[in-house]
Formats: sequence, structure tokens, C-alpha cells
Amino acid sequence: MSSSRSLVWSVHFLAICAVIGVLHFARPVLLPVVLSVFLFYALDPLVDWLQRYRLPRAVGSVLIVSLALGGATGGFIMLWPEIDRVVAKVPEGARQLRATLRETRTGGGDASSALRRVREAAQAIDAAAADTTAPVATPRGTLRVEVTDTWRVSDLLWSGGVSAVGLAGQAMSVLLLTIFLLIEDDSFKRKLVRQMDTRGDKRVTVEILNDIATQVERFIWVQFITSLGVAVVTGLGLWALGVDQPAVWGVFAGLMNLVPYFGPIIVTVVLTGVAFLQFGSLTEAALVSGMTLLVTSLEGNLITPKLLSRSASINLVAIFLSITFWSWIWGVVGMLLAVPMLMALKVAADRIDGCQRLAEFLAEGPRS
Repeated sequence: MSSSRSLVWSVHFLAICAVIGVLHFARPVLLPVVLSVFLFYALDPLVDWLQRYRLPRAVGSVLIVSLALGGATGGFIMLWPEIDRVVAKVPEGARQLRATLRETRTGGGDASSALRRVREAAQAIDAAAADTTAPVATPRGTLRVEVTDTWRVSDLLWSGGVSAVGLAGQAMSVLLLTIFLLIEDDSFKRKLVRQMDTRGDKRVTVEILNDIATQVERFIWVQFITSLGVAVVTGLGLWALGVDQPAVWGVFAGLMNLVPYFGPIIVTVVLTGVAFLQFGSLTEAALVSGMTLLVTSLEGNLITPKLLSRSASINLVAIFLSITFWSWIWGVVGMLLAVPMLMALKVAADRIDGCQRLAEFLAEGPRS
């Protein structure tokens, strides 16, 4: 009995490893599909609204996608001069940070002496390692040849061009697939339901698909509205505090707001560093940090929970694990898609028999 159970667990473990491997290595294929599905959920209500006014669905789908793409492109073009100024300040900020650290090291005190001792210990370890790995003396009459890999600008331009072409190709694939999904609308759902054997299976499948669509659409629009609000309020707050390029940093805060818990921490750390490098004052940096924390705390603890339904609530451990896993599998895009995919999984687990334990793990605990 124990051997058969061990065999079953071994098979499950191998299956999980195989799925993770497929998700990782099939990223160029799966990621555009997942992005297109979530863009479909976000834009489908707008296409439905146009269809109610007798506009053909194909025309409405192309129109909505074109407007979304045009809005994103126009916003990027408007912000580009500010983004260019931020990028141009990066070397200056790095030099200022090095100068600050140098002053800390040479300013005396316990902290600087501790850092100096650590540095001296590290140098001693490096010297000992260099002695043990010293090169063997070359016999007389032997010609030593050292091969160096020449760095060429053309190689850098070629690699950058290839990556840009690949990114443009994936973006075009996402846009086209989103348009096709919007045009087809419910046809794939009807085809999937027809494959079910019994009326009960068909009913459960329809309920799962409808719940996923409702919850994901609501989540995406809530995230869009709250992130837009965070971007505007943060930008205005930074402008009032005198921070340079407040619009760029406001957009940065809005984008990072899409990542629960991690995003606000990243925004607070980055904006605190930007304020300190600009003003050179801990007081100004603390004001910027406090304003950022206030905005993100109000959004994350009051506004978003009120807008989302109780059934969409997921516990913090599951969200943390999901963000960690998908950021490892698919990078930054996986981090942004982690919560919507987790929500779709929770909706399916709530409806499918045998998945109650998974649904219970994902669900948020009772509030006191």
C-alpha cells in the first residue's frame, strides 16, 4: 500500500515538473495567448456596448483595439521628453550616490569603521584566493597566446534589432489574436459546452466560464481605474512637493500598482531615492515616502476591497506564491498576470467537484 502511494506521489511530482517545464520553455507561444485572453476580457464589454448600437462586431472589435493602441502610443509620445530627461539623469544620480557613499565611508564613526573592516577582510580573502589560483609559470621558449573576444558595436546593434523585431512580432500577434477573440466572442464557449457529455457537465461548464468572465472583467477594470487614480494623485503630489518629472513617476506608480504588495514597496523605495538624490535632504525624502505610502495604502486597503466582490478575495499567502511563481516563469509580464490567473483558478476550483481543498486554500479567511 505504501509503495503504491509513493508511486502515485512520484507520478504527480513528475507531472508537475513537466508542466512547469512546458510553461517555461513554451513562454514565447503561451504568453501572447494569455495576454490576448485578458485583453479580450478587458475590451469585450466595450465591443458589446457598440454592438448594442447595431455596429457590426468585427468593426467594433477593430475600432476598440485601435483606440486602445492609439491611446497607449499617444500617451507614450507625450511622455517621451520627460522619460528622456529621467534617463539622462541616471548617470548623474549614480555619481551622486557614489559620492554620498564615499562621504559615509570617510566620515568616521562606528558605521564607517565597520564598513572599512568588512572591506579590508574581503580584500584579504581576495588576495588569498589569488595566491592559491596563481597561474603556472610558462617554460622558457613557450609562446603564450591569449584569445580575446572583440566587442563590436555592430553586434550590439544586431542583437538589439533582433530583440526589437521579436518584441514587435509578439505585440502584433497579441493584437491580432485579441481582435479575433473579440470577433468570435462566445463561439468558443459554445463549442466547449457542446463537448460535454451530460447536461449537468454543460451547466457547470457554463457557470465556470461565466463566473471567470465576470470576475476577471471586474478585476481588470477595477485595477485600471485604481491604477489610473494612483498615477494621477501620485503625480500631483510629487508636483506639489517639487519633484522633477512628476508625470513620469506618476505613471510609474500607476503601473507598479498593478502588482499587489510588491508594487507599492518598489514605488516607495524608488521615489524615496529619487527625492533624496534631487534634494539631498532626508526630510524631503521622508515627505515623498510618506505621501506615496498614504496613496497606496488608501487604494489597497480601502478603495479596491470595496470595489471587488467578496468572491474575488484571495488570501495573501496565495497571492505571494502566485506572484513569485509567475515572475520566475514569465518575468515581469508574469508578475502582472499572476493575480488574474489566480482569480480564474479560484473561480474554477469553487465550481469543480474535488477541488474544494484548493478553493479553501485560495479563499481569504473570515474577517474578525
